[in-house]
Amino acid sequence: MTLPSTHSRIDPDVPAEAVADAQIPAEHFAPSLAVEDVLQALPEAVYMTDPGGRITLFNQAAATLWGRTPEIGQDEFCGSWKLFWPDGRPLPHAECPMARALKERQPNRGQEIIAERPDGSRVTVLAFPTPLFDANRELSGAINMLVDVTHRSIAYEEAQRFAAIVNSSDDAILAKDLEGTIVSWNRGAERLFGYTADEIIGKSVVTLIPADRPDEEPNILSHIRAGETIDHYETVRRRKDGSLVEISLSVSPIRDRQGRIAGAATIARDITERRRAEQQQHLLIQEMNHRIKNLFTLAGSVVSLSKQSAKTADDLASAVSGRLNALALAHMLTVPATSEASERVAQETTLHALVRTITAPYDHDAETGRSRIRIAGSDVGLSGAAVTSFALLLHEFATNAAKYGALSAPAGAVDVKCDETGEMLVLTWTETGGPLVERSFDGDGFGSVLGRATVRGQLGGEISREWKPEGLIIRLSVARDRMTADLPTN
Repeated sequence: MTLPSTHSRIDPDVPAEAVADAQIPAEHFAPSLAVEDVLQALPEAVYMTDPGGRITLFNQAAATLWGRTPEIGQDEFCGSWKLFWPDGRPLPHAECPMARALKERQPNRGQEIIAERPDGSRVTVLAFPTPLFDANRELSGAINMLVDVTHRSIAYEEAQRFAAIVNSSDDAILAKDLEGTIVSWNRGAERLFGYTADEIIGKSVVTLIPADRPDEEPNILSHIRAGETIDHYETVRRRKDGSLVEISLSVSPIRDRQGRIAGAATIARDITERRRAEQQQHLLIQEMNHRIKNLFTLAGSVVSLSKQSAKTADDLASAVSGRLNALALAHMLTVPATSEASERVAQETTLHALVRTITAPYDHDAETGRSRIRIAGSDVGLSGAAVTSFALLLHEFATNAAKYGALSAPAGAVDVKCDETGEMLVLTWTETGGPLVERSFDGDGFGSVLGRATVRGQLGGEISREWKPEGLIIRLSVARDRMTADLPTN
C-alpha cells in the first residue's frame, strides 16, 4: 500500500474486504479524510504499517506517546525511539508485538512493553497489533493501538511494594470492614496472635478481644465511622491458645474511591517486653532510691560517730574520708563489670575479697615487697548491708593497726582467719611483729561504738579484743544468715 505523500492518510483504494478482515465493519468507513479525522480524534495512540512493517499512518496521540514524529514509509514496526521488555531488557523493534503480529499473521494483543522517548523518559504501554488482509487474503499491513498504562503500572508497583512491606513487618497489620470482620491479615499478625490468614479472615475481630472488654470494639468502630484515627491505644488481646498479650493499637479509617469510609486498618504492636522493661526500670529506681537513702544515712552516721573521737577538724575530715573511701572500695566489689548490671540488683562479693580490698593500702612491705596480711580459712559470700558493715569494721581494724599496732612497724604482719562454727562465722584478726602492746581498753571511740551498733545490732554477733604483748587479737563472730541478707537497722 502506497501513500501519495508523507502525510498520515489511509489509502482510499483499500478494499472494504480488507477492512472487514481487520474486524472493522466496512459500513463504518467514510472517505479517507473522515477516517483520518476519526483517528486523530482518538485519545489512544493508533498507527498502521504496510506488510513489511513500515509505518504508513499514525495519529497525534501516537506521536505524543513516542515523543517524536516517525518518518512515513521509513520507520518500522513502532515509532518509539527504543523499546524494552517490562523487566528492563532491551527489546529490538524486529521482535516487538507489531513485528510478531506481521510475522505470525495473527493478532498479538495485550502485550506489555516499555517505550523510551528521545528525551529518555519512558512509558509503559499495552500493544494490540492486528494484521490486515486484502480480498485475496493476502497480508496488506497491520493496525496497532498502544494504551498508556504507565500510571497503572506505577500504582501496581507501589501496591506490590506496600504489600511486601506489610507482609514483612514485625508488627501485626490487619484490615477490617465497618462491621468488624477481618478482611486481611499479615504474617506479623500470624506470629502475634497465632491464627493463620485462612483461619481468621472472614471472622469478627471480636475473636481477639477478651470477654471482659465488650465495649472496646464498638467504641473503636464508632471513632472510625466518624473519620477519626486512634493512635497508640494500649490494651490486651487474646491469642489463639487463649493466652493474653499486651499490645499498642493504631487504627485508621480506610476510604474507597469515592472517599467514603469502608473499613479500618489496624497496626498492633506487642508491648510485653516494653512493659517488662518498664517494670524492671521501676524496680531499679526503687532500689536505687532505697540505696541512696541508706548511703545518706550511713554517711551521717559515720560523721556523727567520727566526731566523738576526733580532736580537731582535720582529724574529723581524715577519719570521715578514710571510712567513706573504705565503703566506696567495698561497693566496687559488688558492681558487676558486664552490661547486664540492670538485671542484677543484689550483687555478691566474698569475705576474703573484701579483706584484701580494705587492707590493700597496708599490705606489701615497701622494701621487701612481701605480703604483710595473710588470709586463711573459709571464704563465704557477702551481700546487701553486710558488705557495708564488714567494710567499716575491717577499715577500723586496719587503720588502728597502721597507727598503733603491727602495721605501724616494718616487720609487722596481720593474720586473718575465717572459721565456720555451726551457724556462726568467726573471724580472728591477729597482729604480730608490731610495737609492744600496753593498751588494754578501747574506750568509747569509733571502734567500740561501731562494735556495739553493727556487730551486735546488725550482724547478730559479738566482738572481743585481747591485748597481748606480742600484738592485738580481735575475735569477731557473726551469724551466717546475716551475711547474705539485708540487715535490720537499729
